[in-house]
Amino acid sequence: MRKLLFVYVALIGIFMIYVYQFHFKEVTPNPWDTQGLQGDINEIYIMVTFQSGMDYWKSSLKGFEDAAQSLNVSVEYRGATQYDIQEQITVLEQAIAKNPAGIAVSAIDPFDLTETIDKAVDAGIPVVLFDSGAAESKAHSFLGTNNYNAGVTAAHEMSKLLNEEGEVAVITLPNQLNHQERTKGFQDTLEEEYPNMQVVAIEDGQGDSLFSRNVAHQLMKEYPQISGIFATEANGGVGVGDAIRLEKRVGDIQIISFDTDKGTLDLVDEGIISATLAQGTWNMGYWSLVYLFHLQHDLTEPQILQTRDTAPLPLYVDTGITIVTDENVDYYYAD
Repeated sequence: MRKLLFVYVALIGIFMIYVYQFHFKEVTPNPWDTQGLQGDINEIYIMVTFQSGMDYWKSSLKGFEDAAQSLNVSVEYRGATQYDIQEQITVLEQAIAKNPAGIAVSAIDPFDLTETIDKAVDAGIPVVLFDSGAAESKAHSFLGTNNYNAGVTAAHEMSKLLNEEGEVAVITLPNQLNHQERTKGFQDTLEEEYPNMQVVAIEDGQGDSLFSRNVAHQLMKEYPQISGIFATEANGGVGVGDAIRLEKRVGDIQIISFDTDKGTLDLVDEGIISATLAQGTWNMGYWSLVYLFHLQHDLTEPQILQTRDTAPLPLYVDTGITIVTDENVDYYYAD
């Protein structure tokens, strides 16, 4: 009996020791639980754009860099110097050859860049699109303005400026998806909601202020009654503003432009451009890198844009717009 009792006591003792060690032993913490998401400074993520010298990209790049600092990773910026699809394809190919941790791309063309984007994804490099998309590519997400809705907003703003009547024109980049959507939203809204307003012309401004200025001069010559012009990108808006000033038709023709580069803001401040649409460009850059980091570290299950269904990371993110006029323009100047 004593031996049996001794065995029971020993077993109970062993069990108590096990329970104590199980509950009170030191657990090695997950560093991401204590320090937040942290990568390796040798991880390189690349942003790829076009017309790389434009002020427009500065805010997106700043967001990209701010996210990199938070995540302890490195970033590089590459861009085609011109509005040239072949040059951007070459730049993207060069980025792929570096085998980076991820690539954020603003696509100059919705179709011609698809093959190169797919090449990156097939090589195991996470890719997200921002600002301008390529919907049929294998990129994992698109982060940018809902461009159709932005066109709708521009149409409503133009209708207010013109008291819902008059001839208007659009100067755009007809081969770029985001500008196609802005133009369509603008045109559809005027046709459906403002019967006394008519889009008399949609012209290519080639993303160049001088070319857009010449186009605006021609529009004023061909349509002397024109009372409004919607420029779907910043260089176009600056060019139209220059043309309106040279023709001495400031106040006679209302201009709605896009983005908040200094040239555009100056023309808004002077009352030459009536309004411009500010995009959430910092958000585009910041969240593009956060998405790429999650994909690189297997913190989410990758999907591709064509799936169009539920995904751990949203396939499409609207980064928003704000209407900028002479009443709030000072807020948008860089410090």
